[in-house]
Amino acid sequence: MAVIATFVIYGFFSLPLKAIDEFPSLDILLSRLSMASVLILIFSFVSRRKITFENIRIFKSLSKKEKQKLLIVNTVSSAMLAVNWYLFIYVMNRVSVNATALAYMLCPVINTFLAYIFLKDRLSPIQWIAIALSILSCLLLAFGNYSETLYTFSIGLFYAIYLVLQKNNNRLDRFFTLTFQITVGTLILLPLLPYQSSEPEKTVFFFGIVFVIASFFTIIPMYLNVFALNKLSSSTAGIFIYLNPIFSFLLAIFYFKEDMSNLKIISYTIVFFSVILFNSKIILSLLKTKKA
Repeated sequence: MAVIATFVIYGFFSLPLKAIDEFPSLDILLSRLSMASVLILIFSFVSRRKITFENIRIFKSLSKKEKQKLLIVNTVSSAMLAVNWYLFIYVMNRVSVNATALAYMLCPVINTFLAYIFLKDRLSPIQWIAIALSILSCLLLAFGNYSETLYTFSIGLFYAIYLVLQKNNNRLDRFFTLTFQITVGTLILLPLLPYQSSEPEKTVFFFGIVFVIASFFTIIPMYLNVFALNKLSSSTAGIFIYLNPIFSFLLAIFYFKEDMSNLKIISYTIVFFSVILFNSKIILSLLKTKKA
């Protein structure tokens, strides 16, 4: 239930974000990161005090080389996450909800391809076919709207890079690592604080929505995801990531009434089938397990 709740929550992320779409994307990002940092630090040092201090002790006990490696990996991860969040907010509020949904539909495919290149992971012939279909869908979309396709791919790419960096980033507790990444992400972006726009004026409504985003749409799903990964295999949990873009697609079409051209429908259909093909082995495995 935790893993399902995680991605269902993410699937409805467009609702609070679109409620403050008149504000600059950078302002929303800085406010979200700052508030999320404060909340996650309070949660870590109050509700997870024992685990937090145990992980600080583990980090201190590591060799200088191991510490440097962890700091570099997690600092770069923080930067990738911050860029991904900015692009997500910008595209959601300035381009389309559909574009962000497609990005997270493609993300696992991009992630696996990057793992093949940099981590030498193996890909099956079926997965190669799925990757080819995903590329075809992006090319078709580019004919209709090049810039939207570029934004979609960029969101998926930066998050995929982040996920690749997490492949072997398991020396410390997952939530402790997330706490570090969000806090460092905030520190990285601190020099941008003076560049926030004064218009429109940020009211109680703005900060109230940002608080909802930072807590209910950031910290809570992150904690639920970490909890789920402690109970399920990453491949099983990974299947449920598609709940996020599915709910986003539904909101985009039926709630936000976004336009869907014939080219988009064809491209998105190809992506949908490529995703099923890409995960066919895991899907069949889960079905067999359920029958047994």
